[in-house]
Amino acid sequence: MDATYWNTRYADGRTGWDLGQLSPPLKVIIDAVTDKQAAILIPGAGSGYEVDYLLQQGFTDVTVIDLAPLAIDRLRERVGTAPGLTTLVGNFFDHQGQYDLILEQTFFCALDPTLREAYAQHMRTLLKPGGRVAGVLFATTFPFEGPPFGGSVAEYRTLFEPNFGAVRLEPCLLSVKPRLGSEVWVELTA
Repeated sequence: MDATYWNTRYADGRTGWDLGQLSPPLKVIIDAVTDKQAAILIPGAGSGYEVDYLLQQGFTDVTVIDLAPLAIDRLRERVGTAPGLTTLVGNFFDHQGQYDLILEQTFFCALDPTLREAYAQHMRTLLKPGGRVAGVLFATTFPFEGPPFGGSVAEYRTLFEPNFGAVRLEPCLLSVKPRLGSEVWVELTA
């Protein structure tokens, strides 16, 4: 599942994960951030509807990264250029930076499960002291070979607890109807 794979998915319109709007859990997370200069990263941004909302709310330090050039091109066409917005085509695991908040929405579940340990470790290196990863993960198994890839709360605790000072995992009551009951709210604090 390299850049070509994901770019082809966008080109063919095979983006079933795309809600066509900001996900309700991410809106709640964003609305709770009072520092409009907080450094925010959105890995695997895809269509990045949260970018529109962050910019509308006055956030001034937003970075998005995706492997698929087409996803980033479409995002740039939609939101244009804005002061403090950085859009990158690239591999999350090669990305360097320091962030107050990393928004998680469909990125973790798109990664092959063999990359989950590397995900947890790299997320931790990208956080400033006291920074956090927040969003939703699938806490279910799927009857097909992914992506998306599911998992369980117990698995996620085992993965995240060695890498973060605080781990919060609980049922997400704000999921969109088709995902209700299959998502878990995640908050990982450095």
